[in-house]
Amino acid sequence: MKNRIKEFREKGNISQGRLAELCKVSRQTINAIENNKYDPSLQLAFDLAGNLGVTIDELFQPYSEE
Repeated sequence: MKNRIKEFREKGNISQGRLAELCKVSRQTINAIENNKYDPSLQLAFDLAGNLGVTIDELFQPYSEE
């Protein structure tokens, strides 16, 4: 599942470590999700979206090809 976590995290000037702390997971988990090596649980997806101030649809919307 592709995601835009890194994009929104960087826009919000939030480090992987800080996002991990907010979501109560490890920084390695955030890194794995950003690199599409791990699919988050539904609860973690809601936590990520909430802490980044976006909707789940925005967070996991496929990248558009331009």
